[in-house]
Amino acid sequence: QPTECFLTQPEEKQEITAKAKKRKKKKISDILEKSAPKPGVPKDLQDLLSQHFATRRSVIEIEELKLSDSCFLPANDLTHSFSSYLKEICPKWAKLRKNHKETKSLVMLVICSSALRSLELIKSMTAFKGDCRVLKLFAKHIKIKEQMTMLEKGVFHIGVGTPGRIKALVEQDGLCLNSTKYVILDWNWRDQKLRRMMDIPEV
Repeated sequence: QPTECFLTQPEEKQEITAKAKKRKKKKISDILEKSAPKPGVPKDLQDLLSQHFATRRSVIEIEELKLSDSCFLPANDLTHSFSSYLKEICPKWAKLRKNHKETKSLVMLVICSSALRSLELIKSMTAFKGDCRVLKLFAKHIKIKEQMTMLEKGVFHIGVGTPGRIKALVEQDGLCLNSTKYVILDWNWRDQKLRRMMDIPEV
């Protein structure tokens, strides 16, 4: 009889824990937290573009949007700091910076999902940028007219900002992309909700 008592107790506990486990649903943030960041590949961006434009453009138009793999530089293999990665993909930066004399344009454009992240990246590229001029291209505390005036009057080499503000500057003819040689996407960084820039519907 005593053995029966000892047998039934752990069984009851097992049932209770099993029910508790069933109740707890997995959140998307839990799944994302466990997934390790991967270096981006050209196919990732191509797939996103074709998904985005699939309903709005014809097959021929989507084909025209496709960029060849030669347009892409190697992604950060996640062992680099931001400065060392930029040095690797852009070894002739000093020459490019020296030759850039145009207003309303940038040689390098870094696109990320928030103003705070933009500031973080500007700080982390100190070793790479040298004495070149960097412009903040986000909406937080900075009016678009101020940015347009700065671009018109001065020569800037690097712009770091958010997709919304960069798009607005291009549309309002405040930023010309003709002399832009590099577009860097902050691919793996996640916000508080663990979304990457490309997971945000507005982007």
